[in-house]
Amino acid sequence: MSFLSSAAAGARRFLSWLPLAALILAGEAIFFLPFVVPRVFRPTMLDVFGVTNLQLGVAFSAYGFVAVVAYFFGGPLADRFEPRRLMSTALIATAAGGLVLSQIPGPSALLWLYGYWGASTILIFWAALIRATRQLGGPALQGSAFGLLDGGRGLVAAVIGSLAVEAYAWWLPSEAESTLAQRADAFANVVGLFTVVTVLAAVLLMVALPKMLPAAGSAAKAPLGRGVWEAGRMPVVWLQALIVVCAYVAYKGLDDVSLYARDVLRFDEIAAAQASTYSMWMRPPAAIAAGLLADRIGAVRATWISFLLMGIGSTVLASGGLYGHALVWFFLTILSTSAAVFALRGLYFAIMQEGHIPLRYTGSAVGIVSVIGYTPDVFMGPLMGYLLDSAPGRSGHQQLFGVLAIFSLVGLLATFGFGQLARRRASA
Repeated sequence: MSFLSSAAAGARRFLSWLPLAALILAGEAIFFLPFVVPRVFRPTMLDVFGVTNLQLGVAFSAYGFVAVVAYFFGGPLADRFEPRRLMSTALIATAAGGLVLSQIPGPSALLWLYGYWGASTILIFWAALIRATRQLGGPALQGSAFGLLDGGRGLVAAVIGSLAVEAYAWWLPSEAESTLAQRADAFANVVGLFTVVTVLAAVLLMVALPKMLPAAGSAAKAPLGRGVWEAGRMPVVWLQALIVVCAYVAYKGLDDVSLYARDVLRFDEIAAAQASTYSMWMRPPAAIAAGLLADRIGAVRATWISFLLMGIGSTVLASGGLYGHALVWFFLTILSTSAAVFALRGLYFAIMQEGHIPLRYTGSAVGIVSVIGYTPDVFMGPLMGYLLDSAPGRSGHQQLFGVLAIFSLVGLLATFGFGQLARRRASA
């Protein structure tokens, strides 16, 4: 009997974690095709698709322009409809784009594909993901919930990314002997791998995530725009948006790791992709540790500490002081800076609770925050492309890290402002 009781207790614990696990897989799988693939295989994509950094950056901008509109309209939808159905539909639609990417389309088709992904990954997914996570965390465990979400997403990305690099190397005869056609075939196979995982994430989400119906009463019957109006009246929402902008600029800047490894450190394509995965491996421990710390000292305080560390690391890299020293010091700086960036990703929605944003307006607030906060999807791609193409080699990378240092300072100041407003709302 005791064995059966222990087994039953273990099964209950497993089932209690399963909804969060489904959210974690879905939350990263939705971005495998548009972002994880180019992050890990950026040099390969440039060669196989025959595009420049600027052209790829413009494709990212097409994604960003569509996403900005999708964030705004997706927020109220998340407050009105069941999250798991919204998110599962989005995953299937995104996976369909993988079939197009695997055909190695031309630059113009790539532009349209990224615009399509801007809608499929955001409109009926992003705000629903944040709302579901906030509900699972409850009032007391917001830091842990969002830290586990982003840390778990990072673990999924790192594992799948590492496996994809190994699979890509296996599909190639050898780095030295491979032709462009063989590299294109290997890349298409990798895209197929990511597409399958995206579909599986949709299935798991429908099975594992419980129904989360919208709030009953006046909030559910109010017009869709009411939540946007109420959330827009809160100054903390706008400061949170600025915090997300600054953190997301740094996150997008990490796309430079594999290209830096190839262009400056002279790594081959596989080694450069591996260097990028090393940075990605910092995401799980950093986000989870930041979330746990946030539940102890407060999410706002943990956020400004992360901005401070990110600013220090970015300033060191921008100064060029490490370029003449051993590579190990350079990578230690990259990894520590990456840890601060990924910590912020686990925190910048956890601060909603301290900002006293009502749960019933979560989706609408996320919509406003995201419309502004994820504008780096629009401008960071072309900016990175311009900096790296106009100043090839070391100087272009230094300029890029200088941009990250500036946004770190702005984010630090915005976080202090958010904390002040949150304390006023608490005492009001």
